[in-house]
Amino acid sequence: MSLNTALVRKDLRAAFIGRRLVSLPSATSTQDVARAEAEAGVPEGTVFLAEEQTAGRGRLGRSWASPSGANLYLTLVMRPTVERLRSLSIVAPLATAQAVEETTGLVPSIKWPNDVLVGGRKLAGILIETELSGASVSYSLVGIGLNVNLDVDRVPEIAGVATSLKRELGCEVSRETVLAQLLNRFEVLYLEAAQGAAVHQAWRSRLETLGRRVRVTFGQQVEEGLAEDVDAEGSLILRRRDGSRVTIAAGEVTLR
Repeated sequence: MSLNTALVRKDLRAAFIGRRLVSLPSATSTQDVARAEAEAGVPEGTVFLAEEQTAGRGRLGRSWASPSGANLYLTLVMRPTVERLRSLSIVAPLATAQAVEETTGLVPSIKWPNDVLVGGRKLAGILIETELSGASVSYSLVGIGLNVNLDVDRVPEIAGVATSLKRELGCEVSRETVLAQLLNRFEVLYLEAAQGAAVHQAWRSRLETLGRRVRVTFGQQVEEGLAEDVDAEGSLILRRRDGSRVTIAAGEVTLR
């Protein structure tokens, strides 16, 4: 059954996030659609939603399983200042986790930098792509893929590592309710992130990565050590075996 955008709007309390909601039956990727529209000047907070993606993608160019009518595939067009750009990688996974908790009672954790997990399995992924114009931000595309009613066991390539709300709860979940709350929480957190450390602390408290020994690959460089903390901008602070510390920015990073 197609998502009912009228029900989403009924529960939407946000002032600008999702007030323009464009629903598509199919798209190669909501990131592709949003990029073209962002270039054309759509306002901040516009959301592009697809019932299915024929070429959905996640971070590092990985594909994202996007069957029709089961999940949420969306991209938000944001136009932050350079100073607020880094907050998106904190706000997006936290808003997703909080929306899931508030609508289902499940308590997701976050794998740094921004995968949303339940029971150690991936529930949602975030892809943020930014276009710069000189020293300023033209736009940022915040892509979110959230497994809602996906029958994970029928998708062999992710069956061992992914989960869905339906799998965790044993019943189908209203995509409309989850989406409306996700957009509500995104706006609240985005505005609050500019005012203090509370959003950062809420994000940090859900990080299951901290306190673990990890292997981080970024570009051609590999670092191993203890995931000791994160800084105010969301970068990971890693303590190497020799006792030295290195700070790794959230970006094109693979965490093991």
